[in-house]
Amino acid sequence: MNHNSILNTYDHYLDMETYGLNGEEYIELIKLLKIMRISESGGQAKVMVDDGLVQRNGEPEFRKRAKLRAGDVIEVFDFKVQVVG
Repeated sequence: MNHNSILNTYDHYLDMETYGLNGEEYIELIKLLKIMRISESGGQAKVMVDDGLVQRNGEPEFRKRAKLRAGDVIEVFDFKVQVVG
């Protein structure tokens, strides 16, 4: 592995944050957006979902209360969050 490959791999991990479920089965999408400070309020989180700005595992997610489980990846603008167990 050359120096550039190492840097690209490191940069990839810098781009993604994680959210730990801490024993819970899931977290609702709008709650995650608020907790991770991607949105400033629940109302703003709902608008972001309604406007199709949120992707779940690479696909648009329009369900505000979608149950996110370990392994799900949420993308909004430049934010990327992986839900972990």
